[in-house]
Amino acid sequence: MSAAVQHVSVLLEEAVEALAVRADGVYVDGTFGRGGHSRALLARLGPGGRLIAFDRDPAAIAAGAALGDPRFTLVHEPFSALAGALDALGVARVDGVLLDLGVSSPQLDDAARGMSFRFDAPLDMRMDTSRGQTVAQWLADASVGQITEVLRDYGEERFAHAIAKAIAAARPGGAVATTGQLAALVEKTVRTREPGQHPATRSFQALRIFINQELEELSRVLPDAVDRLRPGGRLAVISFHSLEDRIVKRFMRDCAKPDALPARLPLRADQLPQPRLRLVGRAQRPGAAEVAANPRARSAVMRVAERTEAA
Repeated sequence: MSAAVQHVSVLLEEAVEALAVRADGVYVDGTFGRGGHSRALLARLGPGGRLIAFDRDPAAIAAGAALGDPRFTLVHEPFSALAGALDALGVARVDGVLLDLGVSSPQLDDAARGMSFRFDAPLDMRMDTSRGQTVAQWLADASVGQITEVLRDYGEERFAHAIAKAIAAARPGGAVATTGQLAALVEKTVRTREPGQHPATRSFQALRIFINQELEELSRVLPDAVDRLRPGGRLAVISFHSLEDRIVKRFMRDCAKPDALPARLPLRADQLPQPRLRLVGRAQRPGAAEVAANPRARSAVMRVAERTEAA
């Protein structure tokens, strides 16, 4: 593996500590990537421990095959398949779930993946290159309204409609088939942008999130993860985007509140419904040293919650 495609796991030690790993526990790494978090978890597990990791990227699956640890199982599926995969493996409950969201450095730095405007390559952006539609294929048929909605909702792009119209106008000439073409088109359309940010940043981010259904995948896995946690088990989620973090924050907050009851219901304190989660500490962010060593860590935030005894 070349230096260009190495991946540095963000909040590595903090995430492992947050899970309070038991030597004989069963854990899930929802995003194997290149195995940084998985290796750290395996180092904490004893002979009776078990780690089940998920990834939808065939390159990550190939990298995971080199681990060769009998305690380790790698599943080629998105983490939204967690419940079905655990059932297939005969695992009813786990002691911890870690989700490291977003895109990995190897995916960004591999020009062929088409996720970055730093390289001119086919406009792909799929995390799982073995299935599904590429961004170029979707843009070839999407309406101006559909493109506008994606850029606005997933990228918070102020100029979404203007960019969508420009994409539609360029399609007859086949001018939106590569990352370089799309970046140039957006740059020409967007006249103002935040200092230090390429005009196409938000559009690329929005299209990647959309084509991989990243927010929908996250919304599906969170309740399944809580359902599978044993009492005392922990859920740790590292996000890199405000939309992801908003979903995680609201989900954990809502699960940490007891169900509402009618006013003046005659119940003792021990009869009141208990919430399913207990929030653990405050949101954690990388320190200055980690950000200096790995600038891509700067937007990371980790939230942690613990499963209670509540059904």
